[in-house]
Amino acid sequence: MTKGGMESVEVFVAEGKGRGLRALKEFLPGDVIFAEPAYAAVVFDSLTHIICHTCFKRQERLHRCGQCKFAYYCDRTCQRVAWLDHKSECSAIKRYGKVPTENIRLAARIMWKIEREGSGLTEGCLVSIDDLQNHVDNFGEEEKKELHADVESFLEFWPPQSQQFGMQFISHIFGVINCNGFTLSDQRGLQAVGVGIFPNLCQANHDCWPNCTVIFNNGNHEAVRSMFHTQMRIELRALSKISPGDELTVSYVDFLNVSEERRKQLKKQYYFDCTCEHCKKQIKDDLMLAVKGGENKPSAEMVKEVIQFSKDTLEKINKARLEGVYHEVVRLCRECLKKQEPVLGETNIYLLRILSIASEVLSYLQMFEEAAEYAKRMVDGYLKIYHPNNAQLGMAVMRAGVTHWHAGLIEAGHGMICKAYAILLVTHGPSHPITKDLEVMRVQTEMELRMFQQNEFMYYKMREAALKNQKIQVMPEPTNEASPSLYHKKE
Repeated sequence: MTKGGMESVEVFVAEGKGRGLRALKEFLPGDVIFAEPAYAAVVFDSLTHIICHTCFKRQERLHRCGQCKFAYYCDRTCQRVAWLDHKSECSAIKRYGKVPTENIRLAARIMWKIEREGSGLTEGCLVSIDDLQNHVDNFGEEEKKELHADVESFLEFWPPQSQQFGMQFISHIFGVINCNGFTLSDQRGLQAVGVGIFPNLCQANHDCWPNCTVIFNNGNHEAVRSMFHTQMRIELRALSKISPGDELTVSYVDFLNVSEERRKQLKKQYYFDCTCEHCKKQIKDDLMLAVKGGENKPSAEMVKEVIQFSKDTLEKINKARLEGVYHEVVRLCRECLKKQEPVLGETNIYLLRILSIASEVLSYLQMFEEAAEYAKRMVDGYLKIYHPNNAQLGMAVMRAGVTHWHAGLIEAGHGMICKAYAILLVTHGPSHPITKDLEVMRVQTEMELRMFQQNEFMYYKMREAALKNQKIQVMPEPTNEASPSLYHKKE
């Protein structure tokens, strides 16, 4: 079965996994298999006043809806685009007298769309909202309690003049949101800012070593009257060569975890047992749990002690980051690294986690030389663990490259920026804002590297002057969040 805009893929029954997606033609790394606009999407409750409700970009100044005083937009263009979806929400918020939570808002947007278009197959959809999995039967007591509270709140918010739906269908929609809500990020790709439902994407099954990646593209609304105008969408992109008949898979969780931990997370959040090759054969687990070898190989007891110390330190670090006490984060990282270095191997995930936090926080504190040393070790470890075309790897290498540039290590910095650019061309594509930013950095560092090779002294003099008017920005304040995960799940 194929539908408009989806002619290169079909839904099929994947053995032991239920429905899945498979390719009907060959794809090469970086190819867009399909793009899909959101069926419905909302901004997170905590960010509704700083993120555009149409394109989900973070903006300094936003226009507020004059009627409900709740929705915010980049400009009139984004506001006009949003009106079809916002119209019913706008009057419901005014009637209700307050703004409901993101889950209620998303469910309401889905219901209003069903009211307008029906719940069957809509244009470009391979599957209807009715047929999406809800996993309500798998809910534990706590989840059932939350579901009941959501349904109650929804019924209070839902206008009496709108089409009325049965309790079972409303529960189905909340179940769909719980297990299929896709995380939307801002234009820099660094912060999760909202959640959306993309029915076609929901059909792609998980694999810890997938052949596809999903990238959120905020679109280009400024160019509304030109050929460059594009809407907000997700893109399913090929990471490796895909042949006709191959199943299309994406990873629901970060690979940087041993197979047992990934399987636990998938079971808890998505209600299935992962049977992918990497989990079955525990591929890369040895690297992620690596310890020092040779004559000074540590005892099992020593390894256990250091890993426990690392876990305890990570908890303290999270607390210090939440409080914004970054010098304390640095002290904890240094102390932990001193314990880890004689015992853990360079690809051990506990060492890599500390290196990642240390390099990010030190960069923010503008202690670039030490940050660059840790970033280099982190990247070396990541390159041995991650899929070569992993989006999170690309973003990490990009940040490490910028850190090296700030530290005045132009050769290593340029090398990393080129490496990141090659990865992001595949995962994000050449027109994505992050890739475009990276291309600017690549050109700039290449020019600087040539200057450095011709006259080192002159380079450092000019660099000093240029830093007063720098193009590559100082690092953003660290957040306590991991990189946005594929699906939005309550922990």
